[in-house]
Amino acid sequence: MDKANSSRTEERPKWDNKVQYLLTCIGFAVGLGNVWRFPYLCQIYGGGAFLIPYLIALVFEGLPLLYLELAIGQRLRMGSIGVWNSISPLLGGLGIASMVVSFLVGIFYNTILAWVLWYFFHSFQNPLPWSQCPLNDNHTGYNVECEKSTPVNYFWYRETLNITPDIDTSGSLQWWMVICLASAWCIVYICFIKGIESMGKAVYVTATFPYLVLTIFLIRALTLPGATDGLLYLFSPDWEILKNPQVWLDAATQIFFSLSVAFGGLIAFSSYNSERNNCERDAVLVGIINSATSLYASISIFSILGFKATTLYNTCLQENILALTNHFEISDQNITVESYKHWFTYLNQTYPSEVANLHLKFCDLNTFLDQSASGTGLAFIVFTEAVIEMPGSQIWAILFFVMLFSLGLSSMFGNLEGVLTPINDLKLVPKWIPHELVTGVICLICFLTALIFTLGSGNYWVEVFNSYVGSVPLLIIAFFEIIGVIYVRGMKTFSEDIYFMTGKRPNIFWKACWMVISPLMLLVVLIAYVVIQAQKHPTYPTWNPLYELFPQTEVKPYPNWVFAIIIILSAVPVLSLPLVAIYKLICCMRKRSSPPAELNPYFNDAFAQIEM
Repeated sequence: MDKANSSRTEERPKWDNKVQYLLTCIGFAVGLGNVWRFPYLCQIYGGGAFLIPYLIALVFEGLPLLYLELAIGQRLRMGSIGVWNSISPLLGGLGIASMVVSFLVGIFYNTILAWVLWYFFHSFQNPLPWSQCPLNDNHTGYNVECEKSTPVNYFWYRETLNITPDIDTSGSLQWWMVICLASAWCIVYICFIKGIESMGKAVYVTATFPYLVLTIFLIRALTLPGATDGLLYLFSPDWEILKNPQVWLDAATQIFFSLSVAFGGLIAFSSYNSERNNCERDAVLVGIINSATSLYASISIFSILGFKATTLYNTCLQENILALTNHFEISDQNITVESYKHWFTYLNQTYPSEVANLHLKFCDLNTFLDQSASGTGLAFIVFTEAVIEMPGSQIWAILFFVMLFSLGLSSMFGNLEGVLTPINDLKLVPKWIPHELVTGVICLICFLTALIFTLGSGNYWVEVFNSYVGSVPLLIIAFFEIIGVIYVRGMKTFSEDIYFMTGKRPNIFWKACWMVISPLMLLVVLIAYVVIQAQKHPTYPTWNPLYELFPQTEVKPYPNWVFAIIIILSAVPVLSLPLVAIYKLICCMRKRSSPPAELNPYFNDAFAQIEM
């Protein structure tokens, strides 16, 4: 290690203790996806059967990548840009790519926290504002749009987002969302103002509180009627569905994104460790806790969704019973929920035309269970509707949204660290400028950029960023990370690095994954993802009250100009890989004896390495 690197290592801050580091890594890895995407994937892909491809992806893709990032960051004690420039200047673009992805993900991710704050503030009202429709302008009845949909849908799409009919119609800035977004970024800044010193203390709350809330929810949920139906629906295996290649693709991408690898944040966090820390044990521990949290959250979430489905099912039956008893003049004591099927069969066989004219609702428990959702739909529509039916609904709503905010906040620490650490390592900011000011400027830039998500079309743009920023770029970055460490730095050198840190060399399993299995899986997932996306023009759901099937969402294809932005968002983060490599090669071919004095000293080291 040269003198420049030595000085950077000496100046580098350290974690106060090992617990802070582990909680930070766990908080970064465990995020909103564990609560609102993993249960959804389990449900639509055969329940317990989905765990098979998920665990295979965890063992052969997720854990090896996690271990590699924690190890290389700890050994070289630099952020993502510093690490890859140190391994080879030709790989310098990897760090820039990770930094760009972290920035783009951070600006939309914190918008979700702004939504959570909005719901949290309204959770103190009694009754909850999404439990009933508001009056119309004339106060002569209820709002028409709300009556056609549901109070929960109306509060989300109209009161929260004030959403436009499509992405072509931008709408104006929603002032309440701007305030919530500013509040979310202020909270992130306060927690991050002193770097790992303040962040390390914040994670004691943000990384542990969600587990407390999930446990409270679990205990309460298991006592609700219908909880067993929800759990059976979630984990009943459908082995046939494993023949669908989409299942394996979604399992691989879920574990990959869930562990938050390739963002640069984990490399940055591990760079603050002691050089003799056992990074192998840390990787296994963080990976297992992350996956266990997904399962733990699924049990709580689907117990409550089972309760919601049972409530809707019983309400549906009660309405049918009321219609039958009124028409046939039968005592409602004779027809109960338990005896409904018997009575319906008898009356339908005896008076088929009269029963048909009643237009009874189709009541099926599995149909109501199918109404679960992923992403924002689960948090702000399905779950909020379930909370309404729970005794003490305000308390459960407050706990739920505080849990979501804690999960999102701890993940935001990693996204912001993935931006700030490379900037600090590059020495792009003069030493006389305080760290607090640099952090504040970055947060302000993120806030101003994220104002696009507070427009009437903001939710559509969140979906664009969520679907495409964190997909192809991360897969490409992770693939070249493995190539860089194993085939450029060298498996032998990396083994010696691990021996230096842990006192033992990696076993045959880790070597096989790094050298063959993991890069092959990443390549297959990347190709499969691109092929699937290329086969169809991307579409998005819109909330349009004028749609003939309203309140169903109207699915529209993205306009060509948005499709062009999608391609840009997928390509721009990784353009730095070839551009930096070409630039360094050109500099090498010119055989400069020394780089120009006006260039950053950090790059001088890189040029010296490539010309050796």
